[in-house]
Amino acid sequence: MPDKPLSFSATCALLILMAEDREVSNPELKEKYGVTVTGKERTALNDGGFVTSRRTGRSFSHVLTDKGWHHASELVRDGISAPGTGFAAAAVKALVGNLQRHIDRSETSLAEIFGREDLVPGLNESSMPETTAGTTAEPIAQQSIAPPPIETVPASEDVETLIRKAYAQLADRPNAWVSLTRLRPLLGDAPRDEVDAALCHMIGLPDVRLVPWENQKTLTQADREAAVVIGDQPKHRIWIGA
Repeated sequence: MPDKPLSFSATCALLILMAEDREVSNPELKEKYGVTVTGKERTALNDGGFVTSRRTGRSFSHVLTDKGWHHASELVRDGISAPGTGFAAAAVKALVGNLQRHIDRSETSLAEIFGREDLVPGLNESSMPETTAGTTAEPIAQQSIAPPPIETVPASEDVETLIRKAYAQLADRPNAWVSLTRLRPLLGDAPRDEVDAALCHMIGLPDVRLVPWENQKTLTQADREAAVVIGDQPKHRIWIGA
């Protein structure tokens, strides 16, 4: 059954949690933005699987789920259709609807734009795909830069360890983004389903991020085949914190 459309207020709550990229309590939201996620908005976001809420003391804290990030990406790509009135609503729709221009131009993702550097030690601009004026970064599988010498990780180790060691071989600097297209061949004979299950587990760890490549038109067939589907969204790149 398709998800019930979110109201404009629930959509705005989702976007606030996306921008925060962390668990935020209602008192924090009230102090910083003058709003709380309660009542119909919290129920809609929780029931739709977009947000996870938990009671902390006498209040609730909220964090965006992977499905919530995916929905945020859809809002950026397609615009906000939920009705809203006034200049504030118009400004939100204009900013979200035109954010895709930056994503297309810089070949980044929402997770990279809104990811909190203060929650990820060592993460900074040098960790992101590099671009210069008038050019855009390509998916790693399409870049012509010669990779460093690499070795297949022995298959005797558990799959998460295989992934971490393969990532360490491929990352050309701390906290770099690595394409799954390049990572999978280094995992030896590890079964595809076990690798995918490990990646699905790792996305919930504090030192791991998996994100889609926002500009799907630039993906190769190899990039698509190497992706891991989490929720209903293919993820093409992995980042593991130092």
